[in-house]
Amino acid sequence: MKKISKSKLIAQKTIYATFKILQEAGGEMRGKEVVDKIRETVEFNEYEKHRYEKTGYIRWESILHFYTIDCMKAGFLRKQKGIWYLTKEGEEAIKLGAEKLLETATKKYREWDAKNKKSKDIEESDDDLDIETTEDKTQKQSALLDQYEASALEGLREYLIDKNPYEFQDIVAILLRAMGYHISHISPKGRDGGIDIIAYTDPLGVKPPRIIVQVKHRPEANISSDDIQRLAGTMKRSSDVGIFATSGGFSSYSINEARSTDKHIELIDFDRFISLWQEYYPKMTDEEKNKLPLHPIYFLGSNE
Repeated sequence: MKKISKSKLIAQKTIYATFKILQEAGGEMRGKEVVDKIRETVEFNEYEKHRYEKTGYIRWESILHFYTIDCMKAGFLRKQKGIWYLTKEGEEAIKLGAEKLLETATKKYREWDAKNKKSKDIEESDDDLDIETTEDKTQKQSALLDQYEASALEGLREYLIDKNPYEFQDIVAILLRAMGYHISHISPKGRDGGIDIIAYTDPLGVKPPRIIVQVKHRPEANISSDDIQRLAGTMKRSSDVGIFATSGGFSSYSINEARSTDKHIELIDFDRFISLWQEYYPKMTDEEKNKLPLHPIYFLGSNE
């Protein structure tokens, strides 16, 4: 019987656990939450919990990220802005069991790699995988970048979670100013009538549209369709444009509500907010930047 390496065994149980966790969560979850869930539910020995000296990452976590690249190329898994998505093909692959699932994903990755000639040919091996020394530099780089990006996004998210609702409201106003809008009103503490910020495209606010902004600091929750309806109800002028900004996300019902209403409503969730903040960060003053400071670091990327 063919002996399976320690790393393959780690990959089998962590990848399979990932798929099951995503399936139970309805098909999507933040990558950090997936890793945390695995840490809570899967037992690991000292070898598996070893921390790599060069990267500082835990062995099983690095192996998990390394083999998620296989799963993505196999079409079983998608990742976007820190969110992991289980595809229909991935849900079907669960039926294969842990060993066959990983074997299939790895085979599909090798086929993709050979076809695209992204890295030198790597023979399938039963040798134990050391993430820090593996010769498959393309996959290693992709896995490390995946971990770095996930850590960066979670750092930004945790920073925002610590803000109170009015601080987050001010941060949203800063972003709008950096984007070129003129803020005419920011709601003080207390009842706001459903309007947190009013902005215009000109300094005096004489040109349409008037931009009505609703801000909700709910990092652990999704905005409901009722919230979208309430925003639409505050848009009294035919030319009004609504923006709903949240530190969390939007339910599928709220997204459909925003699309189907006869009002123009733009949705800004955490991921879109961070993307916009990064894009317009250079246009902010030093004082504004300090509300959510960024420090750009450049890594060698890949051509994938």
